Amino acid sequence: MVISVPRLVIAAPSSGSGKTTVATGLMAAFASRGLAVSPHKVGPDYIDPGYHALATGRVGRNLDAYLCGTELIAPLFAHGARGCDLAVVEGVMGLYDGAAGEGELASTAQVAKLLRAPVVLVVDASSQSRSVAALVHGFASWDPEVRVAGVILNKVGSSRHEEMLREALDESGVPVLGVLRRAAQLGTPSRHLGLVPVAERHAAAVDSVAAMASQVREGCDLDGLLALARSAPALSGAAWDAAAAVVSSPPPPLPVPTLGAAPPDPPHRPERPRPQTPDGLRVVAVAGGAAFTFSYAEHAELLTAAGAEVVTFDPLRDEQLPDGTCGLVIGGGFPEVYAPELSANEPLRKAVAELAFGGAPVAAECAGLLYLSRELDGQPMCGVLDVSARMSERLTLGYRDAVAVSDSALAVAGTRMRGHEFHRTVVEPGAGAAPAWGVRAPERRVEGFVQQGVHASYLHTHWASQPGVARRFVERCRTS
Repeated sequence: MVISVPRLVIAAPSSGSGKTTVATGLMAAFASRGLAVSPHKVGPDYIDPGYHALATGRVGRNLDAYLCGTELIAPLFAHGARGCDLAVVEGVMGLYDGAAGEGELASTAQVAKLLRAPVVLVVDASSQSRSVAALVHGFASWDPEVRVAGVILNKVGSSRHEEMLREALDESGVPVLGVLRRAAQLGTPSRHLGLVPVAERHAAAVDSVAAMASQVREGCDLDGLLALARSAPALSGAAWDAAAAVVSSPPPPLPVPTLGAAPPDPPHRPERPRPQTPDGLRVVAVAGGAAFTFSYAEHAELLTAAGAEVVTFDPLRDEQLPDGTCGLVIGGGFPEVYAPELSANEPLRKAVAELAFGGAPVAAECAGLLYLSRELDGQPMCGVLDVSARMSERLTLGYRDAVAVSDSALAVAGTRMRGHEFHRTVVEPGAGAAPAWGVRAPERRVEGFVQQGVHASYLHTHWASQPGVARRFVERCRTS
């Protein structure tokens, strides 16, 4: 199979240079021309893809060589970009920054090489003039396999400033494909983990994306950028396919006895029937809404391919789980911001506890772990796990190598996966009698909880790297 989607990678010398503004603005500007634009983000970021989706009308997808492996980058890209006229890939951090201590692994540069995509460097020019040429020359020459093919100058102060920058860059051989003025910089609200997600400010986010598109249209050479994207050579290989991935994954082992004890005095322990839809599919409820915005699109696709009907619900608004729910996935997000509202929805908290104590498979990552706790910052949560959660001043951030410690609804003990932590909260205790993961780096430790059908942990994982996770989860929905 030949993959010939025109594509650009939007990178920068460092974080804070304006990648998100430029990438999102380009996506929206090209989409407004009638092009089908495929949005992508390098790394584990969940928030930027929400803005990308708003700009393009398509699902924002991540390309993470650490979580998924280098061999899946081109197939996942082709899967997301299927049928599109153009793909725009927003980088992460600085162009050559990747996983700590792992060389180029998971860097924007590595992804650009794997996709054979031209790179456009977004440079914050606010405090320099002629030096910009040395900076661009250094980035363009550092790795000959990385094709830095254009520059967009950001935070330019005046026409004279622009003139000096252009004169300097004339000698670098890297063309200027856009200039964004300092006075026109856009503000998107942030808090403790980055930008505020689209789901929390949809109307304002629509306006922000429109403003980004307008700024990019006025300051960038869209025709030149499109021509550059079309210069990307064809890739060979097949697009990733969820159904094929599930079929080729190892068959899930039979259910194992429960490890670890349930908390005392659960609210309900009924004999739970095995609900299913009329066509035999098992309903897997996936938490969404403003409090639970962190998810990878491939997870739902894998669950569907494994035989589930995926139904999204909002723990802030819905008082019951979707009809027929026999499995529950609660991903990441910001429950700490919505703790009072989540706590006030007592009917749903009880429904979640009843499902979990009845033995149904429940997969909870980070925010999901907090929601299943006894309390979060003093507010009662679902009480599935006998732990207390609270906000912390310390940011926990980084990639993790992990191995499953206990057999669970997701994996058998010994299964190796890579994950990512990103939170400013702590749970006490940090691990149960049957921990979820053994983690290496920054220190060796166990963390998380396996309890009846529950697998709860701070670790964010990408199931495309281990599609058997989805297959096992759905099989447990059938047998629990």
